[in-house]
Amino acid sequence: MGVSLGTRVAGLCLAGTVAVVAASCVAGEAGPPSGGRDVSVAGGLSNGGPDGTPRRAAESSEPAPSWRPDGSGGPVGAPAPDRPSQPPPPTLATPTPTPRSDRPAKDEGAPPPTAPAWLPPGPASPDTDAVPDPAGLYDRLRTPATGCADVLRTIPSLPPTDDRRLLRGLANGCLAVQGRGGSWETAARDHAELAGRPDGCKGRAAYAVLTGLLQFHEQHPGATVRLGSAPDGAPACAYGIAAVDAGPDGTARPGEVILIELRGTYFDHAELLRDGGVSVDGVSVPGPFTPLPGSRPDHLRLTVTLPPLSAAPGTPVDVRVRYGGTEVAREGAFTLAAPDLTPSASP
Repeated sequence: MGVSLGTRVAGLCLAGTVAVVAASCVAGEAGPPSGGRDVSVAGGLSNGGPDGTPRRAAESSEPAPSWRPDGSGGPVGAPAPDRPSQPPPPTLATPTPTPRSDRPAKDEGAPPPTAPAWLPPGPASPDTDAVPDPAGLYDRLRTPATGCADVLRTIPSLPPTDDRRLLRGLANGCLAVQGRGGSWETAARDHAELAGRPDGCKGRAAYAVLTGLLQFHEQHPGATVRLGSAPDGAPACAYGIAAVDAGPDGTARPGEVILIELRGTYFDHAELLRDGGVSVDGVSVPGPFTPLPGSRPDHLRLTVTLPPLSAAPGTPVDVRVRYGGTEVAREGAFTLAAPDLTPSASP
């Protein structure tokens, strides 16, 4: 006997209802879907009104159910059950390793080396003839910013003497230590060849300064410094009258010759003999004057003839020497003797 059409439709409706209820239970619901929706005879939820017009489902004030990772159920958006808060694990600071090196630390804050001492005052030579000479070139070197290159250019015009070689070595060292050229080899060679030979106050001062330059270069091979002019202080040459020789008894009379010895001369001797002046007891002695053999670079010996003097015999008299703007004196240099009267012939 066949199953009627109505029976089959009723069976389908019942099967759909059972499927909806089963799906709701799997989602965690206790019964059919809430919200007042009608079960459709066609096997689904009704989404329309009695007249069959589709309508929007009413929004529920309760959140939809959801499943939580901890296995509990509850509406979506609902706060999780209270649990005791766990403090975060402490974070341990990892110390940064300090790099180590076997190389010695570079001392970047070390001060630069101190420049060696430069030339003391001469004093400066008057240089009345404007012809280059060792005494005048020494004075130019005292301004190392410009004088060293100037002297090196002038050196070839000097005669080949020890003073010329000394000035050449000093000018080369002056430029080399400032990083402006020059030659350490030339400076060292001239210094070695002149060991113990420089004579005169300016020559000895120049040799001492060249020694200091070479020692600085040995201690600081690659260093350069700026040289500054030495301040005016004690001069290299102590200029003055060393002695006056008026004979064995220390007396002289007008018309006789006396010898004057100058020490610490810091100028060209030829200039003083030609342009200098000598006075005895305030009376000028006409020049030029005659040098004596045996003079050294810083010692000059000259002779003068005494002019007529107004001082009484037996009076000590002074001797003065002038050159440029400098005058040196020796008080009571000798005693004036009575004139040598030659008796006249009898008639």
